[in-house]
Amino acid sequence: MLHPRTGAGLIVAVILIVDDDAALREGVAETLSDLGHVPLEAADGQAALATLAEHAVDAVLLDLRMPGLDGIEVLARIRARPDPPPVAILTAVATASNTIEAMRLGAVDHLTKPLGRADLAALLERMLPAASFGPATAPVQQAREELIGASPGMRDIQKTIGLLADSDATVLIAGETGTGKEVVARAIHRHGRRRNRAFIAINCAAIPSDLLESQLFGHVRGAFTGAVTDRAGSFREADGGTLFLDEIGDMAPAMQAKLLRVVQERVVQPVGGKPVPVDVRIVAASHRDLEAAVRQGSFREDLFYRLRVVPMILPPLRDRLSDILPLAEHFLGVDSSARTPHRLSRQAASLLLAHPWPGNVRELQNAMQRVIALVRRPVIEAEDLRFLGQVPTPTAEPVDWLAGDLETAVARLEAEMIRRALARSGGNRAEAARQLGIHRQLLHAKLRRQGGEPSGNRTEGVGQADDPAGSS
Repeated sequence: MLHPRTGAGLIVAVILIVDDDAALREGVAETLSDLGHVPLEAADGQAALATLAEHAVDAVLLDLRMPGLDGIEVLARIRARPDPPPVAILTAVATASNTIEAMRLGAVDHLTKPLGRADLAALLERMLPAASFGPATAPVQQAREELIGASPGMRDIQKTIGLLADSDATVLIAGETGTGKEVVARAIHRHGRRRNRAFIAINCAAIPSDLLESQLFGHVRGAFTGAVTDRAGSFREADGGTLFLDEIGDMAPAMQAKLLRVVQERVVQPVGGKPVPVDVRIVAASHRDLEAAVRQGSFREDLFYRLRVVPMILPPLRDRLSDILPLAEHFLGVDSSARTPHRLSRQAASLLLAHPWPGNVRELQNAMQRVIALVRRPVIEAEDLRFLGQVPTPTAEPVDWLAGDLETAVARLEAEMIRRALARSGGNRAEAARQLGIHRQLLHAKLRRQGGEPSGNRTEGVGQADDPAGSS
């Protein structure tokens, strides 16, 4: 049996690489050896489980798509062992469902291949101090992918959903209008242990204040004029499941006080009735800045902190450049009839990437529905997107993001994402790297290859603005 050992102050660990790609296994094994660790290889899930039965393994790097047992099933079996090693998922095709499910089952991380040497070393630093995870449960099968996106911001959201799905922690989702807050709330419910019970969504801004109490808490017959029958209310309708309170920031102060009691005690009192206990998970959302509302006195501070047990902030679509085309293609596929399959021309795709999307994902979905309804040709051209206000002219043509070969297009997209991250962070490279989901050293290397910072982002004192802690 192989066991970890120490030498010259370095922990030497046994790392199991599970992947059906022999060349990839060999490359990762070579990198692990260079880093001072002992690699083991398995070509499929059965071989991986057999290796774990024979050797003491300190960490597992696991592929998802393999013949026989897939990575999710192998992860579940590893997590069910008495003392499981930490597992990281490495996949060439990352989706919201497999990311959420992997994190829910106890994966340390879920990353896309290929992984560079520095990223692999950083991953092992997180994995080798073995963490404690909850018991594994059977994977959730989802036929429809709703959380589209592989940008760093969306990957973080997907991982967070996987980590908290099975808990009862109250979640507060923040984000601009149209970013998909209800989609995230439904994903939390769908991937958690309450998935077989009700998901009830209430828009607090759409219901008059004098009716909201009855809507949420219910009423008994005769409690007020017009109450001709009993009403259970949304909290009791969601009993055992999830209640999504959208636009919570628009709730009147008097209702905030009543909601606070329910959030604290999980007991509702129907109008004119007696208190009733409820077992419900609460997910709230708002496009408003609730912290600012607390400072201004329009939102109760105690309710804010009761709701903000797990905060989630959804990035606007303009900060998810790499997600725009996958989302557009998804909406074209979901909303289009079989009669006329639609696809985007290169010029149309470039226009979508150049548009600022103030209405976020909802605006993009509406745009795709509009062209489906009005365009009978299979290919959507730039001219069909005139309503976006950015149709190219001879003197003002948008950047053609997809021009050239694949390597050129990827480099162009990468440079633009780096430029935007630096702009958002005010030139702070450590913060820009965090937003991009990469190490600061990798960002420095990319900037050097690009010949310095992308144009328009050279900031005085950039080096001084970096977080000193990020340099270690």
